[in-house]
Amino acid sequence: MWDAAEPGLVPEHLGTIRYQGEPVLLTVDGQDFRVRTRAEEPGVYDFDWLSGPHEYGFTLSGPADPVMSRIEMEQNIRDFLAGIDPATGYLAD
Repeated sequence: MWDAAEPGLVPEHLGTIRYQGEPVLLTVDGQDFRVRTRAEEPGVYDFDWLSGPHEYGFTLSGPADPVMSRIEMEQNIRDFLAGIDPATGYLAD
């Protein structure tokens, strides 16, 4: 249902991204994330890793409706964290 995660910061060529609604703050496995929905791109979610060692996160895109549930957000965060190399704090190669 959701496309593969794209780790890293939002590319500069995308300019300033506008978000809709309030961000969702989640703590998953001891790690803090902010999840925001892009206002002009329905179904696109930016996950910012607030407690990570770097400015890092990932983006997921899927259908605009239904919206992603908290359970789906948490599972996507767990999947992301499972791929992190503890030595570098980035996705393992």
